[in-house]
Amino acid sequence: MLLKKQTVWLLTMLSLVVVLSVYYITSPEQKANDLTVMEQKGQKQAKTKPEAKDGKTVVSTVAGDVAFEELRMELEESRSKQREELTETMGTTSLPADDRLKAKDEIDRLRDISQKEEYLETMIKAMGYEDALVRADGEKVSVTVKSKKKHTKAEANKIILEVKKEISDSNFVAVTFQPAK
Repeated sequence: MLLKKQTVWLLTMLSLVVVLSVYYITSPEQKANDLTVMEQKGQKQAKTKPEAKDGKTVVSTVAGDVAFEELRMELEESRSKQREELTETMGTTSLPADDRLKAKDEIDRLRDISQKEEYLETMIKAMGYEDALVRADGEKVSVTVKSKKKHTKAEANKIILEVKKEISDSNFVAVTFQPAK
């Protein structure tokens, strides 16, 4: 009799999973959200187009939110590959303890840099900018800021000071402004 109760329980749970899956797939709200996301992606893609002004051609590049997200994803992917390799190094018992400790320290450093980048992006957005992308690579830090307001050297200096305050071992900080739509 115990086996039959377990079988009924299993069949009930499987039925529930199937019903919820069918509901999720066929729900009209999900289809509408997919279409909306696809339309927004198409509108926010990075565009480069020449504009003619007084007989001169000016090339303007406008990066959308999608471009920032793609760069963030690429950076995260490369760092996760590095962490994976370092984790394998840590798991190798044939290596000396010093090498495994260096791998652990490198993993901690990568995690620390990622957290600092996220913090700086949040701080820059809090300064009134639309979006920000911070990439730290050794002693070099690149900051790309998307803003509707006109940028000045003073604003760039504020951002550089924030970056140097947070990432103290950065010797070179480059701030780039991109106009927002």
